[in-house]
Amino acid sequence: MKTAIKLRRDKISVAALDTDGRIGKAAYEKKLATLQQRMQTILQAYLHTGDRAVVVFEGVDAAGKGGTIRRLTSVLDPRAYKVWPIGAPNEVERKQHYLTRFWGRLPESGRLAVFDRSWYGRVLVERVERFATKAEWGRAYAEINEFEHMLINDGVRLVKIFLHVSPDEQLERFKQRVSDPLKRWKLTFEDVRNREKWDLYEMAIDEMIAKTSTVNAPWHVIATNHKKRARIEALSLITEQMAAGVDLKPRPLDPELQAAAEEALGLNFD
Repeated sequence: MKTAIKLRRDKISVAALDTDGRIGKAAYEKKLATLQQRMQTILQAYLHTGDRAVVVFEGVDAAGKGGTIRRLTSVLDPRAYKVWPIGAPNEVERKQHYLTRFWGRLPESGRLAVFDRSWYGRVLVERVERFATKAEWGRAYAEINEFEHMLINDGVRLVKIFLHVSPDEQLERFKQRVSDPLKRWKLTFEDVRNREKWDLYEMAIDEMIAKTSTVNAPWHVIATNHKKRARIEALSLITEQMAAGVDLKPRPLDPELQAAAEEALGLNFD
């Protein structure tokens, strides 16, 4: 049974995802450490190769985007990446094309940009909440595909992760957040209200995946009822795609640095 699926314009219903897979604590911690070390190696290599990557996280409320992003970035040099939490556009951004605000958030050479929600808001929340007209969100699928095509042609490695949780599990997580003063800030009135629109959101999600999962930019849909297993699946997918075709071997010591170290530090590299 698949708990994570890679999609390229296949007919899909996120409601049909298998949510039963689990992973033990010891296995989780071992795999997590290995994947985090892999991420360190990849971004160190990017500094020399000039590669850059964009990781897009979308998902229903309480599906675990924040927790997965923390595990992905917690061991990285903060100079090597940037996490962009995307909320509602501000007054200026509402007067511009919806993709405009994302251009300035793209990574420079040798860096990683992680989007906690993204340009897909146009065909998800803006569609369901009617912040965009049908004509606006209807043409956005093609606009998004063209935008991502440009990024990939420019050398950006693009990884798209959708995290999905069952409505029953989401309800339990909402209850936990309300009961925990340290997590209460995560829950908003809109989160609770949106449960009434679950079917509308699933319809929008299914159509988004069907129309924007392409050969070069497929969606990876992961069931997250069991957080540990989902995090490992997400990080495995991300590291696999970010490392593909990249020389990850440590770079040789710069001769000028070696000479300075031998003289000033008394080291001998022979």
